[in-house]
Amino acid sequence: MARTVILGYIERDTLIHRLTGLSKLIGFLLWSVAAMISFDTRMLALLVAISLWLFGMSKIRFKEIAHVFYFILFLMVINAIFIFIFSPEEGVKIYGTRTVLHQLTDNYAITSEQLFYQATVVLKYFTIVPIALLFILTTQPNEFAASLNAIFVPYSIAYSVAIALRYIPDVQRDYRNISRAQQARGVDMSKKANAFKRLRNIASIILPLVLASIDRINSISNAMELRGFGKKPKRTWYSARPFKRRDAIAVASCALLIAFVLVVTWTNGSRFYNPFA
Repeated sequence: MARTVILGYIERDTLIHRLTGLSKLIGFLLWSVAAMISFDTRMLALLVAISLWLFGMSKIRFKEIAHVFYFILFLMVINAIFIFIFSPEEGVKIYGTRTVLHQLTDNYAITSEQLFYQATVVLKYFTIVPIALLFILTTQPNEFAASLNAIFVPYSIAYSVAIALRYIPDVQRDYRNISRAQQARGVDMSKKANAFKRLRNIASIILPLVLASIDRINSISNAMELRGFGKKPKRTWYSARPFKRRDAIAVASCALLIAFVLVVTWTNGSRFYNPFA
């Protein structure tokens, strides 16, 4: 049975896939700037809704990104816990009121303001994550490299990023092959083994995986050196595509949306939307 590639290009015939890497890169950068600047919960909710709509247009199935999503969700939960531990009154400082819902200890209390602030922080993550995944999953690595080079990133750096993205499926394939070889030798990695034993057995995969990765890196670097990579100040890109009308419309639409979000955010005189005022 074929395995899903985690964080790799997934080919589909959709409008999102047909956009050039450059237009998607510009849109992603504009989107990221707006998401980082704005703390207006209403505008963040709007961006989340649009990002989910775009994700639906791409026809990427949830099961294809489930592992990444759950890992990011786990990091969000950890981040929310640490925010509350180290700054339990941050929402109170921002919104200027204090509505206690439950007093935990002398120093810790659950307040409406803190809950709203942390919900806004989580919403900011959900504003970026779908668009970031959409960009990675619908853009070929070589086209991504060409897009970086088009915005004046040195082509040696752009090509390194492309190789890293292309290498992710190779690492996953090597991990599965080594895992199967180890299991054929009697190393138990099934759910029947206890957690500690499984972790110890998984560690036996790491060394062969690292050695295989180093060997592949050495082969790629030798091949690039033999072909004179980096000798010329510029290079052409076989995978680069011309900027078309749909790309201009996509970039313009994204720019207008981001401008609207920023205008509404700063009209209130603050980056934060305050429902407690």
